[in-house]
Amino acid sequence: MEKHQEARLNSIDQEEYGLFAQELINTCIISDPWVEGKERFRLEPIILTQGEHQRFCQAITSVGTAYAEMIHLVYNDEDLLERSFYLTPWQKVMWISSGGAWHGIARADAFVLNDGSIRICELNADTPSGEPEAVILNKLRHRFHPDLIDPNAEFEEKFLRMIRSSYRATFGEHVPDQPTVGIIYPTDIPEDLSMIELYRTWLENQNWKVVLGSPYNLTRAPDGTLRMFGQRIHIALRHYKTDWWGEREPVLFHDEEYLDPDPLDEPLQAILGADVDGRVAVVNPFGAILAQNKLAMALMHKEIHRFSNESQDAIRAYIPPTFRLCDVDSNTLLRERECWVLKTDFGCEGDEVLIGRITPAETWERIVTDAIPERWIAQEYFHAAEDENGMVPNYGLFLIGGKAGGIFARFSSASTDYRAVTVPTFVET
Repeated sequence: MEKHQEARLNSIDQEEYGLFAQELINTCIISDPWVEGKERFRLEPIILTQGEHQRFCQAITSVGTAYAEMIHLVYNDEDLLERSFYLTPWQKVMWISSGGAWHGIARADAFVLNDGSIRICELNADTPSGEPEAVILNKLRHRFHPDLIDPNAEFEEKFLRMIRSSYRATFGEHVPDQPTVGIIYPTDIPEDLSMIELYRTWLENQNWKVVLGSPYNLTRAPDGTLRMFGQRIHIALRHYKTDWWGEREPVLFHDEEYLDPDPLDEPLQAILGADVDGRVAVVNPFGAILAQNKLAMALMHKEIHRFSNESQDAIRAYIPPTFRLCDVDSNTLLRERECWVLKTDFGCEGDEVLIGRITPAETWERIVTDAIPERWIAQEYFHAAEDENGMVPNYGLFLIGGKAGGIFARFSSASTDYRAVTVPTFVET
């Protein structure tokens, strides 16, 4: 853990944190108040002004609109798809089967610069996380700040409204009031179990039946319905990454192959077939394969003239200049290392992301020369504003059903990863 981060955490009142940790565990949602023996949470909140909060809401809404326009452009221009993205055969099947549907819930990673402007370095439009931390942390700490507004107080309501809307869009208005929801997630990976439990709690509180499982538990019945463990599901709540469903290919010429490179062809045929036939509502839809792909940001800048004036303004204002690696001279990247950030097409925050100014020169040179250029982007580096301890806040801005949905703030001293410190976020009245 970085020294600034550790110094900040060491200032926590251990008795107060112990009481908070027990309260957190008692929610039966979040069970890990510590990570690597260090506190995951800071009890002192970030307090936004009304103006700051409104600017965040405007940023995520505008960027969401730009992504929707990008999806529409690509869906109606096969040549644009072919020259802008590198999709495997099964990834292309996911995209085509989606009919251009891509969104239910997403989260942008936003940063504030010293001049107060906002930059969004990526949009997790596929399997966004952070919902439990955003909602529960604020809920537990709000009573200590009753004069402030909890911007996540309506998160659950917005999420359920989006799920109902997706359900009705698939089946029509005259549908059972109590559908069965299958939550599909990687059952062998524990890091997002708190989110799965939160979703299950919200859905079961609506008297909906919830079934949990992985893609391997999906089958398609003779009547065309989608089944999980033999039970029909009306809504497939997908928290299994689109790039994990398809073929998994290396991002470096000399990279080792994945241990599990093969596509999940049988589960994919089951869920995509049911989706295309209108027998299941999928959230997020498989069109997220493009919105999640970081090459989308390069397309936005390269084809910016094809967007509406409003989205052109949003792209320029919020999304740092982004280029496909194959469109950037490698000598420029080597010479100007501190000016760039390299990201793979489906790499997560802190994973397959290299920030030039904190990456050793030899590592940077190795990646630049070994990267499969169609699978990477180069994004201009920006310097985010730091707090008095040298920590940088990452504002996770949720987009739910195309509208601002909530905020999830974390502090780190370098790139944001699982060791970042999560803090409550409130707004002045």
